[in-house]
Amino acid sequence: MKAQRESDFAYQAVYRYLTCLIHEVGAETPIKLPSLRQLAERLNVSISTIQYAYSLLEKEGRVYSVAKSGYYASPVSLNASFSSGNDLLETLYVSARRPGMLIMSADEPALLQSLDSPLLLLERELVRQYPRQPQLHSQPCGELELRTALAARYTSSPSRCWHADDVYIGADLRGALEILISVLGLKDETVLVESPCDWVILRLLQTAGVHVIELSVAQDGSIDPQLLGQLLTRHKVALVLLSSAMNMPSGSLMPEDNRQCIARMLEHHGCWVLENDVHGEFIHAPDVVRFRDLLDPDRLIVLSTFEKLIGPEAPYGYLLSRQLNVELQRDFLLRSFRLSPIRQKAIARLYSSGRIDQHVQVLRRLLSERKTRMVHVLQERLGDSLAFIEPAGGATLWARSLRPVDMRRVFQRMLKHQVILAPGELFSLQGLHSQHLRLSHTFSGHHDLDSAMSMLANALHLELID
Repeated sequence: MKAQRESDFAYQAVYRYLTCLIHEVGAETPIKLPSLRQLAERLNVSISTIQYAYSLLEKEGRVYSVAKSGYYASPVSLNASFSSGNDLLETLYVSARRPGMLIMSADEPALLQSLDSPLLLLERELVRQYPRQPQLHSQPCGELELRTALAARYTSSPSRCWHADDVYIGADLRGALEILISVLGLKDETVLVESPCDWVILRLLQTAGVHVIELSVAQDGSIDPQLLGQLLTRHKVALVLLSSAMNMPSGSLMPEDNRQCIARMLEHHGCWVLENDVHGEFIHAPDVVRFRDLLDPDRLIVLSTFEKLIGPEAPYGYLLSRQLNVELQRDFLLRSFRLSPIRQKAIARLYSSGRIDQHVQVLRRLLSERKTRMVHVLQERLGDSLAFIEPAGGATLWARSLRPVDMRRVFQRMLKHQVILAPGELFSLQGLHSQHLRLSHTFSGHHDLDSAMSMLANALHLELID
């Protein structure tokens, strides 16, 4: 462990150790894994480091926790039985649970460096300051201290200001978005989304019975204003979903003049706009204008999460809205999210102390370094197979095959080599992006990137369509 930690983050070494341990078990029934304290003593690392590694494995479905008992390894054979083999996203999720996989499909910036350990330390300090006792005043929309910190962070001027009562914190991004769909009554309504779009959002809209129209983002990040105008004229659009500035997964940064033009058009049509700010902190260029800087705040809703920035110990999603207070408060009250007030206070202290701002700067630098490495390898190994535009930020790279290929078969071929990619069709409900794929450059564990990209080049070559 000592030699590994000298060149790696401690939790990544623990993650590798646990992955190997689970693989060695290989049983048909769940096996109890060592406790946090046992592993901390065995590997000579902190308990919080062990907890973070376990949380990553739990998120991937490889382990699960039992109250007052500990962590257990999920049998690989049971994981395999979950997939019917017909749903591409299901196959991806199930495959990611198997040990020894190189997961290049995920979008997890905090894998490079999380704030989970400082968060947990703050939480322990706060527990001593705030002894456990029944809350006299329920805060169904989230802890006031955290909502106040978020409101301050999003305020940019006297006219574009936010207050704690405009902020709503849910269990996760999905939970917050589900409430918004309910509040806006989007079932059977039309929502216009930029494409490619995150598969979690697309699947949630689809499940809720929302009619989704996809508006393709050009390679330079721009949206065709004429096409947008036609869609807004022909359809009764209840909501327009746009990234704050940088589309993900493409990583393209919308040109400022195009953003200004789109904002004017949305204002003219009086549209409700949902700004997806999940990746807003990961743009490499400073002082980028966001849609919230241009649009009427009273017709704007902001959606984001702490998890991408802080890590899996902060999974909460949140909304900002100035005009839906009554409806959102009612639905958050009815949903009754059971969120730890101490954990939320700890997150608020990370913001108020300036720790988040320091972390953002470090994380952007690390992401930029990883991106540069990935771009170099792709140009060297796949320059004649894939085309891509260097992303303006984020933890992934969006690539397009230069020749027609069956990307599903490429995905299956890579699975045989224990490498998981994200085919582009996952980011559309209408069959778009079939020649694209998303590659992550923040994967964890000990893997050879050059070898993986050589395997991808071979898989693309074998699947060329005549």
